[in-house]
Amino acid sequence: MDIEFGTSVVDKDGRPIGNVEKIFMDTWTGTPRKYMVRREEEGPDTMYFFSPGQVGEAAPGSVKLNVSVEELEKA
Repeated sequence: MDIEFGTSVVDKDGRPIGNVEKIFMDTWTGTPRKYMVRREEEGPDTMYFFSPGQVGEAAPGSVKLNVSVEELEKA
C-alpha cells in the first residue's frame, strides 16, 4: 500500500476529507506511521491524522478509511 502526497482521502461513508499533505515515517523501519490530511471544507487549520491501520481500501490516488470523520475528530 503506497499512499503518496496529494492522495485523495474519504471516510468510511465516502465523505471527502481532503488530500494527504504530510507522511510521518518511522525512523527505524522507514515505513509510514501516520498521515496528515487537511480538511478542505473547514479551512486551512483543520487537520486530521490517520494511521495505516485505519486504511480500509487504497488505490492509486485515493484512500478510503475504515473510520468516520467523527472518529478521527475524537482521536
